[in-house]
Amino acid sequence: MALLANKIVCITGSSRGIGRACAVESAKHGAIGLILHYFGDQETEVELQSLKEEIYVTTHNHCQVVGVPGDIANSETSQKIVEAGVEAFGRIDVLVSNAGICPFAEFLTMPHAIWERTRQVNLDGSFYVVQAVANQMKSQVPQGGSIIGLASISALVGGEFQCHYTPTKAGILSMMQSCAIALGKYNIRCNAILPGTIATDINKEDLANEEKREYTIKRTVLGRLGAPDDIAGPMVFLASDLAKYVTGAQLLVDGGLFVNLQ
Repeated sequence: MALLANKIVCITGSSRGIGRACAVESAKHGAIGLILHYFGDQETEVELQSLKEEIYVTTHNHCQVVGVPGDIANSETSQKIVEAGVEAFGRIDVLVSNAGICPFAEFLTMPHAIWERTRQVNLDGSFYVVQAVANQMKSQVPQGGSIIGLASISALVGGEFQCHYTPTKAGILSMMQSCAIALGKYNIRCNAILPGTIATDINKEDLANEEKREYTIKRTVLGRLGAPDDIAGPMVFLASDLAKYVTGAQLLVDGGLFVNLQ
């Protein structure tokens, strides 16, 4: 069942992890165009090229890909994303605002530069791209689209070494709620996905601690860490017409970690 048939999907931070899984899943579900933002250094250039190849093989060249490099913390990057997408495809139907970082740090000794960079990438970057894409969705015909902000379970709970990270994810959740109100009149739906502990590069170092890894697994009721494609499925749902009356919502995808108090 092609839930995203003929859709144009834009994803930030697409070269690895959750963003990459969302790109592949979008293509599998019939998206005909992908606007894939990535950081643009040598490592992510290689990652994006392999992602393009994977998508072309998966879809037999049915899905076209446009890559847009740049630092999402720079507002000009979001403008370039929209311009490249519109030039290639004429419209944007779905935005997945996914780009984010989490350099674990102790609160009392944390350099302010870590706080500033984390906020700039995670929250400022999300604001910039949501605003830029929403303006495009408002102006295109037919009007509207689906915007999905990747927040986190950390929007709801704390973390000792995440005092700089959790506020940015709470901010994304709040932004999706307010944008749902602001943009509903333009047929733009805005929702947040809150992943639990997903095994990606963002927490690879933290989960290298075997004791921490086992503790986290035991906290989930499904008995495993999440994988990037565990998030891609819910993203496709929220992007699709199956969710055409869903806006301002938050979808917690954590294997039962949050509810497992006792």
